Amino acid sequence: MPRLTRLVAALALTLVAGAAFPAPPATRAQALAALEADDTGRRAEAVVWIAEHGRMDDTQRLAARLRDESALVRGTAEQALWRLWSRSGDQAVDRLLAQGVEQMQAGEHAAAIAAFTEVIRRRPDFAEGWNKRATARFLADELDDSAADCDEVLRRNPQHFGALSGYGLIRFRQERYAQAIKWWRRALEVNPNMTGVELNIRRAEARLRERRGRSI
Repeated sequence: MPRLTRLVAALALTLVAGAAFPAPPATRAQALAALEADDTGRRAEAVVWIAEHGRMDDTQRLAARLRDESALVRGTAEQALWRLWSRSGDQAVDRLLAQGVEQMQAGEHAAAIAAFTEVIRRRPDFAEGWNKRATARFLADELDDSAADCDEVLRRNPQHFGALSGYGLIRFRQERYAQAIKWWRRALEVNPNMTGVELNIRRAEARLRERRGRSI
């Protein structure tokens, strides 16, 4: 079950409180208003609505919910952003992106890179095509090309915490630890919920201390 679906199911169980609970958003205007509601459940339902029906220019609104007081809303917002970013507006392109993801997960990196390259050719402004190719190139150890693709992602979507974190992984593998830390901190500025990134920063800081110790 996709994680966003699990979060929606958890939300439904959380809101079992009774028939008096307000209906979920039915329109964009209702969803945008509910994002600022005092009630946790209404904010979470608004995030889900935008994940399913929103536009790329809703990124800022969803990113604000990454700092929500509710862990449920924060987690839902993170998965909602990935869902939003993965829609190109062209079903054929979205299928090609999904095909590339399956190939990448199967370790077929060359085939995945080819699929994502075709996505980029068809939709050059679609940031997620560049991001997925950056990931595939990283897995294929094509680090400079992966970094170049991250640049393209961030030109189109400066709040793409996945690309920011990915840049950190590239620099860490290149043993450029100070730069890795810089990119990971930028990722946390957008999405402070990335515990794995915090652990990576500590690893990079330890490597820097080791390097400095050897140079004394």
